Amino acid sequence: MVRQSPPIDLSIPYDAAWVKGKTILITGGASGFGAGFVRKWAANGATVIFGDINVEKGDKLARDVQKETGNNNVHFVYCDVTDWQSQVNLFKAAVKLSPHGGIDTVVANAGIAGNDPIQQPGNMDVAEPAKPDFKVADVNFNGVMYTTHLAFFYLPRNPGSKDCSTNSDPATTPRDRHLLFLGSLASLAPFPIQPQYGAAKHAVLGLFRSLRSSSFVQGVRVNLLCPYFIDTPIVTTAARVVLAGSALGKVEDVVDAGTRFTADSRILGRSLVIGPKVNVKQLENGEWVLVAKDSPEGQERAVWEAYAEDWEDSDAFCRALVGILNAAQKARGWTGWAKDMVGAVAYGLGFNRG
Repeated sequence: MVRQSPPIDLSIPYDAAWVKGKTILITGGASGFGAGFVRKWAANGATVIFGDINVEKGDKLARDVQKETGNNNVHFVYCDVTDWQSQVNLFKAAVKLSPHGGIDTVVANAGIAGNDPIQQPGNMDVAEPAKPDFKVADVNFNGVMYTTHLAFFYLPRNPGSKDCSTNSDPATTPRDRHLLFLGSLASLAPFPIQPQYGAAKHAVLGLFRSLRSSSFVQGVRVNLLCPYFIDTPIVTTAARVVLAGSALGKVEDVVDAGTRFTADSRILGRSLVIGPKVNVKQLENGEWVLVAKDSPEGQERAVWEAYAEDWEDSDAFCRALVGILNAAQKARGWTGWAKDMVGAVAYGLGFNRG
């Protein structure tokens, strides 16, 4: 069973001021979405500790945001997300710098893109290929795994926090236990030109979907952002050439969606896709279609909820298969359970191993 809140009604406003007093840790915070989060949340009174490998940008951003917002609780800490100890140091620093000695939200934001060697044949005159560079996968997934492991260590230890709940009152409960993932539209759809990036972002989606059904044990809520191509430095010149003629999404829309998740402690296990602003209307069958910008029937939106249908029904194939397996288990009854238990004990004692 997935323990989650209902689909998000994006027409209902939230209050960004709900982040006031929270301590938020962000990986990859020196530029792109991360920098947008730092500015938005610091401006609304949060303590923000962000890590990045770019020391020059990180230091400058922290100083600029402190000056712009008057919030001195904005701190940069060097962090290479592919290095376990580096991430440990970031989390320890966040706890030390936190006014209340804990972390309310962890944002697994760090990510990179780049040339993908998977399908590149390389030098055809050598007997075997050189070892490929899989740094994209290392940053985008292994780094996220480190962040997740540390989040589940520190979030439940947040002083004054309680188990996540859809009945939480975000206006009066500043303490939280929240892990926010940065996936991508490449988490949901094929990304042919960068299969390594697509595979890593698919893995982040799998991690999110697995955790949201069990993280309630530690009282931690998990949510996911899946941006389309957004106007940030990660979209290279070559990619912009390929995308010419189509619209890019805006950083502020990603920041807005992330702020909704971070501010509203009632939202558990939801995912939002962010793309360019378009004017659309919804048909009776639920399908969205593009309409003219001046159409009275249309509404402008850039944010959509992924997997909203799984509130009532999970993926059709998975649900059907699990239903069959559950029915088979029921049919075997206690006799089948006893037989399997005997087999499990025998296996543990080494009797049935090859």
